[in-house]
Amino acid sequence: MMYRTLLIGALSLFSATAAFAQTPTSLGTFNDWTAWTYAGKKGKVCYVHAVPKTKAPDGLNHGDVSFFIRRSPADKIQSESNFVVGYPFKENSTVTADIDGKKFTMFTQGDSAWLLNAGEEPQLVAGMKAGKKLIMSGQSGRGNPTTYTFSLSGLTAALSKINGECK
Repeated sequence: MMYRTLLIGALSLFSATAAFAQTPTSLGTFNDWTAWTYAGKKGKVCYVHAVPKTKAPDGLNHGDVSFFIRRSPADKIQSESNFVVGYPFKENSTVTADIDGKKFTMFTQGDSAWLLNAGEEPQLVAGMKAGKKLIMSGQSGRGNPTTYTFSLSGLTAALSKINGECK
């Protein structure tokens, strides 16, 4: 539990740092993913971004939904996956990331989710690079089950771009 508390504190710091960051610069579009960079407080930060191809259930206001993978060498972050929706998740809930049948659990805070076990980050990213689609499933604060499907087409090229840009 202490690990989770420390992680939430660190993620809150990341959110505050991002708020003071400069406007991101596009590094390109790679099929269904985009690559970006900006100057953080400690140095260059890069990330890839995608929006879902499908949102379920129909009829709900999902707001802006995105998946990010961030790289920040100055902070010693090789990759940090972050799933963001346009509403608060159910308190103390988890989100499931399913890559072609391989599942990972993410914890939620507000409208965002991160891997429950940060040590699984390399496996998540490797699975995404090898996979065809990513399905994110969670529960809104109102109790609605939600599912988002992301294409993984272009992710490998987008990650290669940010890995070259943020060394």
